[in-house]
Amino acid sequence: MYTYPRSFDVLVIGGGHAGVEAALAAARMGCQTMMLSINVDTIGQMSCNPAIGGLAKGHLAREIDAMGGEMGKATDMTGIQFRMLNTKKGPSVWAPRAQCDKKAYQFRLKWICEQEPNLFLQQGQAAQLILEDGRVSGVETQLGVRYLAQTVVITTGTFLRGLMHIGKTQASGGRAGESAAMGLSDSLKAIGLRLGRLKTGTPPRILKRSIDFSKVEPQPGDEPVPYFSYWKEDLFHVEHSGINPKDVGHSDGKYPPGSVLDKLNGQMNCQITRTTRETADLIQKNLHLSPMYSGIIEGTGPRYCPSIEDKIVRFADKETHQVFLEPEGIATDEYYINGFSTSLPYEVQVPLIRSIIGLEEAEILRPAYAVEYDFVDPTQLHAWLETKPCEGLFLAGQINGTSGYEEAGAQGMMAGINAARKVQGNSPVVLGRNEAYIGVLIDDLVTKGTSEPYRMFTSRAEYRLLLRQDNADQRLCRLAHQIGLLSDRHFERFERKECQMLEEVERLQKTRHEQELLSQILKRPEMSYAILPQANLSLDPEIQQQVEITIKYQGYIDRQENEVQKFRSMETKQIPTWMNYQTIPGLRNEARQKLADIQPHTLGQASRISGISPADISLLMVHMKQADRHQPQEP
Repeated sequence: MYTYPRSFDVLVIGGGHAGVEAALAAARMGCQTMMLSINVDTIGQMSCNPAIGGLAKGHLAREIDAMGGEMGKATDMTGIQFRMLNTKKGPSVWAPRAQCDKKAYQFRLKWICEQEPNLFLQQGQAAQLILEDGRVSGVETQLGVRYLAQTVVITTGTFLRGLMHIGKTQASGGRAGESAAMGLSDSLKAIGLRLGRLKTGTPPRILKRSIDFSKVEPQPGDEPVPYFSYWKEDLFHVEHSGINPKDVGHSDGKYPPGSVLDKLNGQMNCQITRTTRETADLIQKNLHLSPMYSGIIEGTGPRYCPSIEDKIVRFADKETHQVFLEPEGIATDEYYINGFSTSLPYEVQVPLIRSIIGLEEAEILRPAYAVEYDFVDPTQLHAWLETKPCEGLFLAGQINGTSGYEEAGAQGMMAGINAARKVQGNSPVVLGRNEAYIGVLIDDLVTKGTSEPYRMFTSRAEYRLLLRQDNADQRLCRLAHQIGLLSDRHFERFERKECQMLEEVERLQKTRHEQELLSQILKRPEMSYAILPQANLSLDPEIQQQVEITIKYQGYIDRQENEVQKFRSMETKQIPTWMNYQTIPGLRNEARQKLADIQPHTLGQASRISGISPADISLLMVHMKQADRHQPQEP
């Protein structure tokens, strides 16, 4: 047994997207932080599609960036294609998406972690928790090394007792080529946490030269590029301080100097193709070989991202299904087949892929596979992601039942923030459902739990018009600066931007053009800020967009803000920690059980628990008022 000579404030287990954001947040808030990864060469690795963003996920990525996280900046520097989705709909559901260079993204995040002054990296596999007086005090690795810390954040992704499936072949592992974490599950059970099994999967990768591009439809990126980060001015200087930007790259400043787009001087295309009748026939013929349908896989898979087997079975009326061909980087010829996840045997995958239009001669570099793994029932967590049975232990990412880089990164950042604040003796930070998609994500998990891999959707948010991807900085930068995660320099930049936006809105509301207020002209359906008379086109395009949305949708925004005010009255009403649900007269047994299990912190959270009725909430409110009158008054 060996005890590492340095003890830490925060110890992060895992170096995926949750682990990176957790470790960076804690370190940047001044805590001595250790990241323990099974393999430090894979810190920040994109296990599945090298893409960030998409519907609702883009909102999460921008919120992480507004809070001082790293995902957006890494995406802007390593993206090879950028698109804004849903632009034909209202601004509440616009969402940025980027295809990234897989290796460039990973290497950048690893380098960022290595450069962080308060962050230390170690390679090792956590085997068990170290406990002291009912709270966590560190972990012990398979090699018998003990790392001591005041708080621990577990972000193990798909590695907890991970089991990979290709047909009837099974192999222990959390990702192709990497071993599973076998001991930690037992340690989590020992402290009283309930675990379950989930399943996810990844499509095959094929070689570029084997694609017939004459048969597929190109999908170009958007120009101007819809970047993720609010701090683009800093991206170049982080790596190339003192170097003239014009001496780096090939785009002469069109793209961030030193970025992948700058090296390419443009964006790479993705492609769209489709399955065929032959695809469906092959799957129906070989369905008995799928571990999902043969009963070999026990874990529940995601409904929203089904395997190609699921698509064929569930949507049997459809002749074909859309498939996206997406490059994995500029230094590789690997292509990702988006929409074609499967766990069928290799000998079936080959003809299956070759049944897709344009892939008749496709060569597989990496076969598709499914992976099962342990997760913790997230209703056993407080709203700040600390476990209820064990003080000082935080969980983030897929271990909480979620799926996706963005969901993991958002949880990791909040777990890192709250682990740091616990060490510093400060109250935890909990984002409301009216403040951020991050708040919706975590509240859904800790209040409702999940029986399948949870993915964020815009439909999960009640206040979508307030939680737009463009205004994440307005919603979160002040908080990030207040807790010490956003620098003074960045906050000053945000304040200047916000001031410019508000001043322009006020100018449009006061200035007339041909006897009509400019704000009224801008509200016309056919009008945009770019063609508005007397528009200030010297403003940053992001500011112009925010001005336009604020003016056009002001009535709807005001209405939603009024709804939020009504919501807050119940949402902020704290349920006393001494509350005994068994003593509330008239409360149904189901309500008693669920309230006792989840221990909601507010009436608002209690109202969202599955199976809790409005009548239950009314009884709880009456009991709280009566109990308040009988509680001893503080001196």
